[in-house]
Amino acid sequence: MRVTEWRSIGVLAVVVFVAAACARSDPDSRTAPPASSVEGDSATVARLEAEARAMARADGCSSAGQCLTAPVGERACGGPREYLVYCARTTDTAALHRKLAELRQAEMALNQKTGAVSTCEFREPPATQLVAGACRAR
Repeated sequence: MRVTEWRSIGVLAVVVFVAAACARSDPDSRTAPPASSVEGDSATVARLEAEARAMARADGCSSAGQCLTAPVGERACGGPREYLVYCARTTDTAALHRKLAELRQAEMALNQKTGAVSTCEFREPPATQLVAGACRAR
């Protein structure tokens, strides 16, 4: 090959390299979601959590074995933010778990949209106890 052909190949390689570098998505240059969108999503997460908590009845159990826990929300690193203690005897468990699944999905989407970060420790459900007919975390 002639020198001019090598130069042309070299120039072409530089152009391709620069074009590829410019086309990459730089996480710092991404535009943040509109504040109104994030506020709306945050309000949805708060509403779903309030609805789930209203569905979970702690009272009405006659034995500690009727006290259960359910995961609430989703941390950015994965896993629930906390656990909800409830009485299976007086709570519609299936409806509660559907609502909590909806909350988890909404919070996962919000975390992804906002680029949220969290600690990555594993959170276990609390032990439960029955106190005067009401389920409580121990």
